[in-house]
Amino acid sequence: MFKPVVQQASAESGVGINFIDVDQQRDIAMKYGVTSVPTIIVESTGNVIYRNSGVMSKPQLIQVLSQFR
Repeated sequence: MFKPVVQQASAESGVGINFIDVDQQRDIAMKYGVTSVPTIIVESTGNVIYRNSGVMSKPQLIQVLSQFR
């Protein structure tokens, strides 16, 4: 499961994470064009500044998230 890895990476990088259930929140998934799970989107002031679809290792994810502290 990827969610625990994301939660750990969030805690270790100091970057907050929000999860959405694409089946329950289809409007948000459509807004961001999510077509595969998992998809990680980093947003700043309403603009998508990073996007990745697919699983990453925890070290990779920490490295990515740390850019956005």
